[in-house]
Amino acid sequence: MLPSMPLMPRTPKTPPLARRTLLRALGGGAALGALAGCGVPAAYVAPGERAAADLSADDKRLTWANWPLYIDTDDDDTTKRPTLEAFGKKTGIAVDYVEEINDNDEFFGKISPALMNHQSTDRDLIVISDWMCARFVRLGWVQEMDRANQPNVTEYLDPLLRSPAFDPGRAYTVPWQSGITGIAYDRRRLGREIRHVSDLWASDLKGRVTLLSGLDEAFALLMQGNGVDITQWTEDDFDEVCDQVERHVHDGRIRRFTGNDYTKDLVSGDVLACQAYSGDVIQLQADNPDIRFVVPEEGAELWAESLMIPNLAAHKANAEKLIDHYYDPEVAAELAAWVNYVCPVPAAQDVLASSDDKETAELAENPLVFPDSAMRRRLAIARDITSKERVEFAKRWNAIVGL
Repeated sequence: MLPSMPLMPRTPKTPPLARRTLLRALGGGAALGALAGCGVPAAYVAPGERAAADLSADDKRLTWANWPLYIDTDDDDTTKRPTLEAFGKKTGIAVDYVEEINDNDEFFGKISPALMNHQSTDRDLIVISDWMCARFVRLGWVQEMDRANQPNVTEYLDPLLRSPAFDPGRAYTVPWQSGITGIAYDRRRLGREIRHVSDLWASDLKGRVTLLSGLDEAFALLMQGNGVDITQWTEDDFDEVCDQVERHVHDGRIRRFTGNDYTKDLVSGDVLACQAYSGDVIQLQADNPDIRFVVPEEGAELWAESLMIPNLAAHKANAEKLIDHYYDPEVAAELAAWVNYVCPVPAAQDVLASSDDKETAELAENPLVFPDSAMRRRLAIARDITSKERVEFAKRWNAIVGL
């Protein structure tokens, strides 16, 4: 149990979801689309060619690449990571934790030459956004995990996250943290509630709304507003959304398209409602409780950033044990208290609720960390954009957004 675990103080930072903003320009997206879309034979790695000799039994270490500020740190010494140090003490495995991922495209470009040429990346574990994970899985660049090393994952992984279209049963990926793309708004300034995606286009919000600029970040929520099942959306659904957004731009309803800088507009009052990430809003509410986050009646997108073991990793079993460590509800609770995203381990809620620290116990009741049953019924994981679709879709979306 965690009887006195306080919420870790959080310094102002770029929230992890800034990392989700991809395809800012067609450059990187076009290159990736050309690689995967053309089905370059040399890029795909067959299942029998993905594993290296596993040194885990004799070499108690691993290298883990993650995003900056995406793990708990000690109050007095931010170089210390309590949950990671606990893993080392428990297993004797030393972890070289490298905060080197700042953008999905950029990291893809860094390690793809090795992977497509059947070479080691010198990393045993990586964390990237699920829509990018889909590309790695399609290319055969990651190894299937051995669930015998991961009893906690088997037991505690949130059922909502267990079987995305790109990785049924999560054989190759395990969520690190999760979140929701919904709508944030200032209840006091707006003077009313927002319940539907269509509410963004009301007359009193004209010119005071922003949408996310990244294709992968924006489209699903807008499709849900049209009543689309985003687990199996079609090209026609995408075209309909683009037509609608073009009209709203022409009519002056959309102030601009943003990355994570939408938070500045919302705080200043220049924007009254916007497409937003749940984790960001938790941080904003600490200073302004009038800022609300809503999962529309039509639904919202549930996403994850996931752990994967790349091909030829030399310490696969060690990496699997580390993943399982973070699926222990006690450990997941400690991490959730720091990162404040949707916890992929629902059992961590009871751990937090039992804390003697009031603020920590209250976090257990926050639906943006542990969605309640009503909210969960409205959440869905969007099927990913295939490599064949991506180049043309990106061209159209980027033309609308002005990228």
